[in-house]
Amino acid sequence: MTCAAKPARKETLGVFEKYLTLWIAICIVVGLLVGRFAPQFGQFIDSLKFGQLSIPIGVLLFFMMYPTVVGIRFSDIRKAAGRPKPLLTTLIANWLIAPPLMTLLANLILTDPLHKAGVILLGLSPCTAMVMWWMFLAKGDLAQGLINTAVNALLMLFLYAPLAALYLGVSSIPVSWDLIAVSVLVFIALPVAAGAITRRVVIPRKGEEWFSNRYIPLVGKISIIALLTTLIVLFSFEGEIILNNPLLVALLAAPNLLHYAIMISWTYPLGYFSGWAYETTIDTTLIGSSSHFEVAIAVATTLYGIGSGAALATVIGPLWKCPSCCLS
Repeated sequence: MTCAAKPARKETLGVFEKYLTLWIAICIVVGLLVGRFAPQFGQFIDSLKFGQLSIPIGVLLFFMMYPTVVGIRFSDIRKAAGRPKPLLTTLIANWLIAPPLMTLLANLILTDPLHKAGVILLGLSPCTAMVMWWMFLAKGDLAQGLINTAVNALLMLFLYAPLAALYLGVSSIPVSWDLIAVSVLVFIALPVAAGAITRRVVIPRKGEEWFSNRYIPLVGKISIIALLTTLIVLFSFEGEIILNNPLLVALLAAPNLLHYAIMISWTYPLGYFSGWAYETTIDTTLIGSSSHFEVAIAVATTLYGIGSGAALATVIGPLWKCPSCCLS
């Protein structure tokens, strides 16, 4: 089977799923308005942190991640591990192509050195959290996606600091190791463990059919609610800046959007012409064009300050990630 077309869905989409793009757009607008007219809300939410990890965002991303992994069987993971080419493509995209590409785009489009630094930090950090949800939504191979994101998370421990030093020209990068470790724990280890425990407890009692036809659709709706709430929270952080400085936002968005477009333009055709299944190809495409905004924001604020142009660029960048992924 090739990736020429998406496999037909057996279930009928409800109003919630069918008009998801509309709900996403509404939540983005709501978040912007909250940030513009009630900025204290975003400031309060942003103050709730464990170390440098936002507790509300962490909880919401957990409930986005859990439904994406609860349906994964161990046998699926073993099969995915036997297909090294998608993983290799992901690693090449995220670690060999994305960093110099984002650096080039930042230098071509932006003039402020701090704005460039923030955009470059985004290009250095492949997503290991929300991207799993987009694979879930796109009907990708979640077992393959789990392997790819897990390997990326481990590589971040070793590659992020030296690559940041190389592309930023800074001799010492204070990478938040605790944030990376907590992110791996919250966004990968805990959801996978919770999903495995759920399967062991629920399936023997209720049966595979009930689990697949009742439980998974239910938690899928919970994950959508978590996504929409996340969008409101994220956009509320910088709603005032976005609405007051649309030209600056558009300027900072340009290298990110070009980066998404370029990465998608070669990862998806590569899988297509290689004869990979659609599910495998869409995994590679989404992961290859992703960014881990939590880590980028933490490093930018540590290096340059919370009110710096670099911190602003790392916050503005991922705000385009959700609309871009939804449309891709």
